[in-house]
Amino acid sequence: MKRQTIPAGEAFKQWRKDPGYVAAYDALEEEFALAAALLKARGDAGLTQEQVAAAMGTTQAFVARLESGRVLPSTRTLERFAKATHTKLRIGFEPDKSAPDAPR
Repeated sequence: MKRQTIPAGEAFKQWRKDPGYVAAYDALEEEFALAAALLKARGDAGLTQEQVAAAMGTTQAFVARLESGRVLPSTRTLERFAKATHTKLRIGFEPDKSAPDAPR
């Protein structure tokens, strides 16, 4: 039996029509953003996961979990990651425009 494949972009368009999917996807936005920032910091530093792990005093597997978004690191862990990648940790707050009582 031959399987029909659907391009990822097309599948995503279909999934975005489901309100439950949209809510779950949007709930993970911060985790995706954090994972992307970690990957960018390490990439910009030109370091491997092993090198970052050694500088942090941890394992490559832990760095991989951080970068995957499967764990929510403490501020202390993020500071260690920043130091290992020769970056500065900056944390900020933005208005949540989707909140019913948020200023517009």
